[in-house]
Amino acid sequence: MSAVELRDVCFSYDGQNKVLEHVSFTAEHGQITLLAGPSGCGKSTLLSVLSGIIPNITPGDLVGEVCIDGLSILGCGTDEICRRVGIVLQNPEAQIVHKQVEDEIAFGLENIGLPEEKIAHQIDIVCELMGLDKSWQTRTLSGGQKQRLMTACALAMGQRILVLDEPLANLDQDGSRELMELLRDLAGHGYAVIVVEHRLDMVLPYADALWAMEKGTVRKIEEKTAYLRTQTQKIADPLPPFEPEDDLFTLEHVSYRVGDQEILRDVTFSIPRGTRMVILGENGCGKTTLLRLIARLNRLSGGNITQSLDPKFDRRFKPGRAWFRAVGVVYQNPNYQLFMPTVRQEVAFGAVSEAYADEILEQFSISHLAQRHPQSLSEGQKRRVSIAAIAATKPKVLLLDEPTVGQDYQGLKELVELLNALHRQTGCTMITVTHDVRCAEALCDRAVLIEDGMVQRQGDKELVRVYFGA
Repeated sequence: MSAVELRDVCFSYDGQNKVLEHVSFTAEHGQITLLAGPSGCGKSTLLSVLSGIIPNITPGDLVGEVCIDGLSILGCGTDEICRRVGIVLQNPEAQIVHKQVEDEIAFGLENIGLPEEKIAHQIDIVCELMGLDKSWQTRTLSGGQKQRLMTACALAMGQRILVLDEPLANLDQDGSRELMELLRDLAGHGYAVIVVEHRLDMVLPYADALWAMEKGTVRKIEEKTAYLRTQTQKIADPLPPFEPEDDLFTLEHVSYRVGDQEILRDVTFSIPRGTRMVILGENGCGKTTLLRLIARLNRLSGGNITQSLDPKFDRRFKPGRAWFRAVGVVYQNPNYQLFMPTVRQEVAFGAVSEAYADEILEQFSISHLAQRHPQSLSEGQKRRVSIAAIAATKPKVLLLDEPTVGQDYQGLKELVELLNALHRQTGCTMITVTHDVRCAEALCDRAVLIEDGMVQRQGDKELVRVYFGA
């Protein structure tokens, strides 16, 4: 008996436009099953069906047969499905409800009535497995740490079917390998593990079965090696070598702490005007915090950051509209950034002109989404819209926190080409945080490696190659 079986499944949110069309799919206990496919093709919808979110919470027209361990989900309550299926969503922050790691993991265990001593034991086990401290505050966690937390919550519940939607999205290479080895071990103990992921190079070596999805349909891929080769080639950099002139930002002995937790300490380096800089480092090392300090979204705990953008932006200047027209920030989580009722209005909100907003919509291949609500899009589509909205302002500085998360390989190539074209056309200084080995070199003139809250190394593309072991 298959852990999961879909037979001729169709689904529509509005009763007309089918998101899933005649899908037949299986996943077995004792295996890691990888589901791949381009952004917006229906993968997350399929996972919502597997977890019972559709149709029990999210309404729509579902036909066909969906069985979990031989049990049809139609007419089955979410509580019964949740005892069998654990799910880690594409956006882990949407699942976090408690302030402390320990309480977050305990939440589900308390709801199924486990005794207190069993709960404490489970928390200790999964925290050690996922490299978490149960006393950490969830609001201070990095994107990758939040991903690990929600995976820990699913493991603690003990469901034998685990569904993970882009679990590697914000993880560094070591964290990705550790998670995949853990999932491999769980499969070896009889778990059914279903993974949706674009970073195929990290997942395919561990996968037992590969299914590819496109435009709401799915097919099984027998030749994994050939498929991997087409989806994981490193992207070339089309731009000539960078010749620095003057420094745009200078960071001197910068530090930042939250309470008694020191996140950055004694950070000193400079960022040349017009460069493309990549910030490297493991999850939780302070990369996002560093971007936020440069953007003046957080206040320094110590040290100094000077800029030569404009004399009016001195240290006493409170960042406002003028500053954020000059310094564009693309957040790691696009849900924090998208607030207008349509994609068209989102891109046009800060655009230099209506005509340029339309041009950006075309360049980013999101014109067909113009009348959609941004929050109704897939995570990969949201990412494109959030970058397009900032690009439309023509900033002098573009800060990008994991800009390629949620992109399939073709979308990744297109996005990197767009960012480099934008850099070439405007001469902007581009600072990128990324864990994606496929595109890091293509976005890099200069690189900085952060470890334990400090600058450990500075360099160029060679530092990127060394860091990723490429």
